Amino acid sequence: MSSRRSIYFNPAAANERAASPRIEGLSAFHKSFPNYAPTPLVQLPQLAAELGVRAILVKDESNRFGLPSFKVLGASWGCFRAIASHLDLPPSVSLDDISSRARDASIVLTTASMGNHGRAVAFMARLLGIEARIFVPRSLNQWTRDLIAGEGAQLVVVQGDYDQAVQESLDAARIGENVLLIQDTAFDGYEDVPAWIVEGYSTMMHEIQGELAQLDLPGSVVITPAGVGSLAHAVAKHCKSQSTPMSVVAVEPDTAACLHSSLNAGKLVTVQTSSTIMDGMDCGTVSSTTWPDLNRLVDACVTVSSYESHLAVQYLTSNSVATGPCGGASLAALRQLATSKQAASLLNKDSVVVLLSTEGAREYPVPRDVFVEDVVGLTQTLTQINSSNPTLSATDGAGETEIVNYLAAWFAHRDIEYHWIEKATGRPSIVGVLRGSGGGKSLMFNGHTDTVSLSSYETDPLSGSIGTKNGKEVVLGRGCLDMKGGLAAGLAALAAAKASGHVPRGDVIVAAVSDEEDASQGTRDVIEAGWRADAAVLPEPTQGAILTAHKGFVWVEVDILGVAAHGSDPAAGQDAIMYAGPFLQALEDYQSQLPVDDLLGQGSLHCGLIRGGEEPSSYPGKCTITVEFRTVPAQTEESILGDISALLKGIAQQKPHFRYAAPRITMLRPTQKVAADHPFVQKTVASASAILGTKPVVQAGAFWTDAALLGAVGVPSIVYGPAGEGLHAKEEWVEVESLQQFQKVFTQLVQDFCY
Repeated sequence: MSSRRSIYFNPAAANERAASPRIEGLSAFHKSFPNYAPTPLVQLPQLAAELGVRAILVKDESNRFGLPSFKVLGASWGCFRAIASHLDLPPSVSLDDISSRARDASIVLTTASMGNHGRAVAFMARLLGIEARIFVPRSLNQWTRDLIAGEGAQLVVVQGDYDQAVQESLDAARIGENVLLIQDTAFDGYEDVPAWIVEGYSTMMHEIQGELAQLDLPGSVVITPAGVGSLAHAVAKHCKSQSTPMSVVAVEPDTAACLHSSLNAGKLVTVQTSSTIMDGMDCGTVSSTTWPDLNRLVDACVTVSSYESHLAVQYLTSNSVATGPCGGASLAALRQLATSKQAASLLNKDSVVVLLSTEGAREYPVPRDVFVEDVVGLTQTLTQINSSNPTLSATDGAGETEIVNYLAAWFAHRDIEYHWIEKATGRPSIVGVLRGSGGGKSLMFNGHTDTVSLSSYETDPLSGSIGTKNGKEVVLGRGCLDMKGGLAAGLAALAAAKASGHVPRGDVIVAAVSDEEDASQGTRDVIEAGWRADAAVLPEPTQGAILTAHKGFVWVEVDILGVAAHGSDPAAGQDAIMYAGPFLQALEDYQSQLPVDDLLGQGSLHCGLIRGGEEPSSYPGKCTITVEFRTVPAQTEESILGDISALLKGIAQQKPHFRYAAPRITMLRPTQKVAADHPFVQKTVASASAILGTKPVVQAGAFWTDAALLGAVGVPSIVYGPAGEGLHAKEEWVEVESLQQFQKVFTQLVQDFCY
């Protein structure tokens, strides 16, 4: 069973009807445009044979009035009607007359857009000789921004998402004299213009009807992109008003499934959106005026990934249909629909399917496949994404944004709830959660997405390729072991739980966190956001051992004070570096007295940094020593500062010239310790033993992990992950067999702990 989001079906829509839309002046309006001609309907006979239907045809909207999108049909009619209404002109007014009157009144058109709608409004403003202001979200690529600006519009980049752009364009219209909002999203008090935009799209549907008649093909299914719902609304009303109604299938991105979510909820809902190449459908809310009809008339709704849309673009391009990702979405939806047994009423040997290809070819970043959910494939994909930590890298690190965008799309493809957490700009973490039915225990897999620098890697650090090391099959690349392989195992277990069809009683959580290699910003942010679980696994590479404890660390800075003076004036100078000697000797003696833990052994310390002096010819006025303590539970921040202060005080009593500043802690991380007989540890041992046939070793670890942060807020946490070699080294790999074992172990652990 697949873990992807299911298709929404509405069998009742087959019996629903809509009134035939008769719109005064619309046909004559569009035909009055220079070089008007119906866009072509292209047949795909090979695909029709492959899917077992009578015919598949693509409505190619790659060139509509010189623009690469259908959007100008609705935008132009919406602009025309809005200006006519504002100036009390009849719908029969000519383009020339309305242009003259609009210029005299200094009309300004404004809208928010992810691309083609804004460009269409700008085109219409240029045609009429008036001003346009187009608000776009900051995520919109520069290429599309330039196209909008190229139509002569003033471009306003909003520091937010599409919904924020809508709000700011609305605010501009409210405060500006003769500023008209031309938005295809309706809300309370703003319904007329969105309705006119929907009417404008009817021209395309009437063209399709005429083209099908010429081919003697009775249309039976139309697949339309959704977005805010304007086009889908026009399609649904047209299809359900015919004497022989046609079925309507809507498609939208996995990452912006506002219509799909609303249809399932039976009411309008707003959804969180994330990055997609289908920019024109990157919308979180369905237009309120379109919703009642869409809820009633849409037969099915499909969500598709950016990668599926990309494959569809490639197929259509090879069949002489120049299209972009929004246009390819319809074909991607058809392929997904064809895999469903429930679609038999829509797709059969007599079906004539019309795909709306709503935009022409355009540049976009080639997306990665989010369908992959086996641990090896996921490890390869994650390794291929540069997520080097920018605060560690000798060269500029990429940060975690790209990998978190991928994970957001991966969660969305499976309809798994996710939360983007980004307290520090450019350093996001993401939490995916499969909600339990209640009454069970929750389990968190916490894995970091950042890696150390790529510059020290010997070959291609982003290969993610399969190779052989020590006679074993491995995945290669920076971060594959530390710790994208372990994170992939947690994701695979989450996908297995989703695909099982049996909802666990407790939540299954995957926290993919930033910055673990430096300051643990990500896990600290996740904790601050309130995320907790009954237990947690951090799948760091432990070579298959279960680590229940590790030391913490504390960095203490101590300033030993002297008196700065010229090197030729010993009477005035006091050498702070030389005075540091007694302190270093005292530290060495103190080290043997550090407390001992039954599991972690004795605490330790070392002097990691010493800084002092300006140049050889001067007495140094200050020497700063940084001492790192590797701590056991008996040590606290207060006890360490107290001990260091006592050492300094003792030296000062013996040496009158010895002076110092109060010691200070610059970094501290807690210890981690869970008893070996803790129920969660024993549950993990049992789950692993059932899969592996042998009990994993339970022991303490030498290195610090984010498990300590979770443990400090009451989440019992273990460190348990796959085998490999090359952490932070010139070559890194993780063993394929170990990855596969951990996918099975984690899947079993979810079953044993959360159900």
